[in-house]
Amino acid sequence: MSNSIQKIRQDFPILKRLNRGKPLVYLDNAASSQKPDCVIEALAEYYKEHNSNVHRGVYALAEEAELLYHDARKTIADWFNVSSEEIIFVRGATEGLNLVAQSFSQRHLNPGDSIILTQMEHHANIVPWQMVAKQRGVEIQVVSILKDGSLDLDELSSLLAQEKTKVLSLCHISNSLGTINPVEQIIEEAHSHDVHVIVDGAQSVPHGKLDLKAMNCDFFTFSGHKVFGPMGIGVLYGKKEILESLPPYQGGGDMIDEVSFSGTTYAPSPQRFEAGTPNVSGAIGLARAIDYLRQHDMDELAQHENELLQFTQTELLSIPGLTIHGTTPNKASVISFLIEGVHPHDLATLLDGEGIAIRTGHHCCQPLMKVLGVQATARASFAFYNSMEDAERFVTAVQKSVSILR
Repeated sequence: MSNSIQKIRQDFPILKRLNRGKPLVYLDNAASSQKPDCVIEALAEYYKEHNSNVHRGVYALAEEAELLYHDARKTIADWFNVSSEEIIFVRGATEGLNLVAQSFSQRHLNPGDSIILTQMEHHANIVPWQMVAKQRGVEIQVVSILKDGSLDLDELSSLLAQEKTKVLSLCHISNSLGTINPVEQIIEEAHSHDVHVIVDGAQSVPHGKLDLKAMNCDFFTFSGHKVFGPMGIGVLYGKKEILESLPPYQGGGDMIDEVSFSGTTYAPSPQRFEAGTPNVSGAIGLARAIDYLRQHDMDELAQHENELLQFTQTELLSIPGLTIHGTTPNKASVISFLIEGVHPHDLATLLDGEGIAIRTGHHCCQPLMKVLGVQATARASFAFYNSMEDAERFVTAVQKSVSILR
């Protein structure tokens, strides 16, 4: 794959720049990915040639913008094997989860009901449900993780079987541990107990092609900026029959059918959930990112990422006092680790001096950090444009930093 990866890297202009005077090694992909030229050009082209609001005008620019926005929705729907009516544009996975929590709870949650979360969830999949729990008088139950960072599936099964359980909301891949949850198996079991399932796909969409119809989740959300698209745009997928039963999340222009002071009726989905001026350029840029992924064999790229993961984990574990959190064999290319006697922030600062960008902190997973018994970890996360040279430079820089710091 080395020649193919070098060719892919040429598509990402930021990878050509220096960081602290040294070639950039970007290993913070779980936080946000870099963008290929085609996405950057799509954004520029929209603002140069087609910029207009949508849903309102009959002039040429408005019609062009409307068509581009419509086509972007269809491109994304086709990639996930669902219908355009089931694709809602949001600002990101966080808004997608808030939308589901608020709208779904109004129709389907009552006092005494229960929501299941897991210990590995991002704050974006915890706080919205805590807000709903207070509003609706429902209970949150939390599934434990095992020592290797995988879910305790026996405990999950027990909670799903409870009559009061109505919702399970979980991540497809942990942003901190890299654990890949067996969502298809989990969804099938949940549905057998009439439990609705929301999947936070922010970390999984960048690493492979997903068939949401086959997955059979009730809702799925992700952020564009993690999948090589622009910031400020994301997608919420929902089954059409469920979306049609839900009230809108926000009110305003273009989510309405008819407005009067005596009452308002609402447009059908997805327009019902897209109040106000939408992020047209973001949708176009995200669709272009999906088109870019379509040009590649996602299975081959995933294999490349796994090779980087296996090499890096093996080399890091040769460092005395280094612990990796999240060791299940079925994991994405994310490595969270600590080194005895070395603070993660100090390590990241020295790595930055070597041109290497990683993330340190609690990764918006404070409950998980508490379970692990740590305040923070260092995290290196790979994308398909990372090379074996990136991995080698990272390992060498960590070894050098450890020799300085302890």
